Amino acid sequence: MPFSRPRAAAAVALAAALLTSLVTGCSAGDSGSGPGSGAGGTKAVSLAASDHLGGAPVYIAAERGLWSAEGLDAKVTTLPTGREALNAVLGGQAPLGVVGDLPAVTAALGGRELRVVADLSRFSDWRLLTRTDRGIGSFAGLRGRKVGVPQGTNVEYALSRMLGSARLTPADVTVVNLAPNQVGPALARGDIDAGVTFPGFYESTRTALGDRYAELPFTGYTARTLLVAGAKADEKTTTAVLRTLVRAQREAAADPAGARKAVVAQSKGTVQAGHVDAFHPRYEYGATLSSQLLTQLTEEAAWAKAAQKLPGSADRAALLRYLDTAPLKAADPAAVTVSP
Repeated sequence: MPFSRPRAAAAVALAAALLTSLVTGCSAGDSGSGPGSGAGGTKAVSLAASDHLGGAPVYIAAERGLWSAEGLDAKVTTLPTGREALNAVLGGQAPLGVVGDLPAVTAALGGRELRVVADLSRFSDWRLLTRTDRGIGSFAGLRGRKVGVPQGTNVEYALSRMLGSARLTPADVTVVNLAPNQVGPALARGDIDAGVTFPGFYESTRTALGDRYAELPFTGYTARTLLVAGAKADEKTTTAVLRTLVRAQREAAADPAGARKAVVAQSKGTVQAGHVDAFHPRYEYGATLSSQLLTQLTEEAAWAKAAQKLPGSADRAALLRYLDTAPLKAADPAAVTVSP
């Protein structure tokens, strides 16, 4: 079943509190354009993020104090999902956001003012979470079942790919909209038969279900964590942010263990060390803008138009206009390989 009103209210309250914090931070200095400055005359910039591992370079930069080398005073606010991070950018609370590919696609289809300035990381180690007593041994076994998923996120698209691999569609299941942290508890209560959520909740679901826990691995969808820029982002600041993230990526590649510790420290208890140690190596990092990214965005746009009845064009050329290559070209010219 959809999450109850008390839980929904709690989720909304959390997002509102975090957004209020973000807005307060922006009002204290510049949000990414204009003459605002941070401590010591540095440029103040706010980033709304949603995934500690997908956006690991952002958190590594914060933990190691890398922003100041580019003259930046960066404030990073982590929100529950990419939807909230995207809304912060579209609403003008933050000039830059770290979001998943699907939220960015839906914004583009809606004609919102948004630019994709980098593909920060790729991840394809998805799991369908279920219970042994539900007898779901394959994705074809989902027909007629209740499946929990946080709609409007990359996870919803992951579910569609799982269903598609068994020649099923969302119409063949009952999709239940749940917050990411509610999928495991819903499975434990028996409210749903299966669920798909973010990797950070795999282990807690395993713990909640104990001997009843079962999963089906799926690698047929590569989720991409994108850095997007809104109307308030200027090219100079965006380029400085990307230079910082490229440096953070290089430091992480040279010291993976230290990078994982930095992510855990920045999460302030939200992400556990065991999860980071297990999943950080499963991400492919490196800021890029590639033709593969454009192809995937085009495929997702076609799906979103059909599944969610969204307006806008899913044409490759139309989506190419949402890729802003100038900042990344300035920061790391070899990282831009996209072509029409």
